[in-house]
Amino acid sequence: MRLGRIHHVAHVVRSIDAALPGFEARFGMTIELRETMREQAVEAVLLRAGDSHVELIEPLDPDGPIARFLESRGEGFHHVAYEVDDLRAALDELAAGGAELIDRAPRVGLGGHLIAFVHPRSGGGVLTELIQAEGHAEHR
Repeated sequence: MRLGRIHHVAHVVRSIDAALPGFEARFGMTIELRETMREQAVEAVLLRAGDSHVELIEPLDPDGPIARFLESRGEGFHHVAYEVDDLRAALDELAAGGAELIDRAPRVGLGGHLIAFVHPRSGGGVLTELIQAEGHAEHR
């Protein structure tokens, strides 16, 4: 498997509305997409940062995993997302190599992209998201 470019880095925030001015004014980022993902119990916004993105994630469920992350670690870095050409093949290859997968099959993420997560124990201590590259036949 070969990773593509870094698609985005994600930050957990208590409030997207409170965090946005800093990212927009301070760093000149622009909102590309904002949506509520009820199945993941989050609201997320994707900000353009040059050829990449920064994702801000706000928990909606006070008992959900993102809220628990926020309570234990505070606001800040959550995960890094890399593009792959074929997400299913990448997951199969990682599993065959002994990687610990959070998602054994792709699921739909922000913007309708197919995504899957690799546990931090198999990602050098960092939660890693794989995202189906634009233009692949299975991309939604």
